[in-house]
Amino acid sequence: MVRPEMWGNPTPTNKNNVSNTIGSKVYSRFPEYYILILLVYPLLVALLRYDRLRSIRKTYGYTTRRSLARMTDDDATEIQIAISQLEFPFTTQKALQFALFRTYGIPSISKLLVATSQFSELSTASKRYTDTEVLIREFMSHKPSDPRSLEAIARMNYIHSVYQKNGSIRDDDMLYTLSLFALEPSRWIERYEWRSLEPFEKCAQGTCWKSIGDAMGIKYRKLKSAEEGWEDALQWLDELAEWSEQYEKENMVPYATNKKTAEQTVAILLWGIPGALKPFGERLVSVLMDDRLRTAMMYDKPSNPHFVFVSFVFTVRKFLLRYFFLPRPSMFRVRGLEGPDPDGRCSLSVWEAAPYYVKPTFWRRWGPQAWVSRWLGLPLPGDEGAKYHPEGYNILDVGPKAFLGKGAESATETVHGLAKTRTGGCPFGRVRAD
Repeated sequence: MVRPEMWGNPTPTNKNNVSNTIGSKVYSRFPEYYILILLVYPLLVALLRYDRLRSIRKTYGYTTRRSLARMTDDDATEIQIAISQLEFPFTTQKALQFALFRTYGIPSISKLLVATSQFSELSTASKRYTDTEVLIREFMSHKPSDPRSLEAIARMNYIHSVYQKNGSIRDDDMLYTLSLFALEPSRWIERYEWRSLEPFEKCAQGTCWKSIGDAMGIKYRKLKSAEEGWEDALQWLDELAEWSEQYEKENMVPYATNKKTAEQTVAILLWGIPGALKPFGERLVSVLMDDRLRTAMMYDKPSNPHFVFVSFVFTVRKFLLRYFFLPRPSMFRVRGLEGPDPDGRCSLSVWEAAPYYVKPTFWRRWGPQAWVSRWLGLPLPGDEGAKYHPEGYNILDVGPKAFLGKGAESATETVHGLAKTRTGGCPFGRVRAD
């Protein structure tokens, strides 16, 4: 009698053997797959890492120094948005934070901030920082003629005008502050990012900030070519950097109010750091200062290991971003703004200190970042009732509490005036300066 197994029908044992054989063959090929991925992925990154840069260069055609003289404010804004929201969002944000921080090394600026109680305690310092961030994001994230851009500049102009009229803000302080916002991002990107900015990208940043300076009524007569004007933004940036350097040599000196504003600002920069690590974090912030700023802020110079640590971290970050990270998709751009909502209010979608103007969504109150904040004892969007303005903001109300509900008429007049001048054209081409 013939047994069933003689017919060649697989028994359960045979099925298991076949399965194990196939599994072992697949498993044995895993190292080959890993090697293939390790070879192909860096090639893919190398192929795509500069894709956005090539696309922007092709789209706008600013390939020669002569072509930069015709760069429009509209084009510059779009290029700048690509830099700050897609290419280098982290470093651009930190550069602007330190640009603002650097202004506090000038006694005439730090004294005003302390005198107006904007940096007398962390809560007011955090609100003041967020208000400045909101206005800058608004006019840097929208085209020059966009109503939100016009309103943000008008609001900033109104707040500054109050202090300019009584002599608390000098023309040179305004020009110096503008110079830092125009120059620091490219410096930080050069120092800490995986590539440097191309000339047309630097020109775009200069064009944007020159246009904003024009809208703010900042006077450039201290610059070399103020009489005949500038051919392009690169020439303007070079002269601005030269003047700014000399201004710092003469005015950035140690002063008690510098130290006071620095302490509150560093507390904001280290907002999400556990208390036990904050002394170490303060030393790392000090590493990021140059000797002149550190002296003016009255901070001690950190030890060499702190400099080595910071250098190592940024060097590793550069390497990983350059060779192992694909370009950030447009859907993941870091914009930071939301709205307006049906009530006409806008809001922030990101926060680094107290959550001012951030709407309390489920994710923001119960997501991973929220649990970390709870563990650190930090406030979340929607905490403490209306304290952090979870309803968002009206651009014409942004600013210190003393300015709430004031200046709307003046700002509206300014918006009408700016609408006639901020049309997105080229702000250079040997145009005479004020």
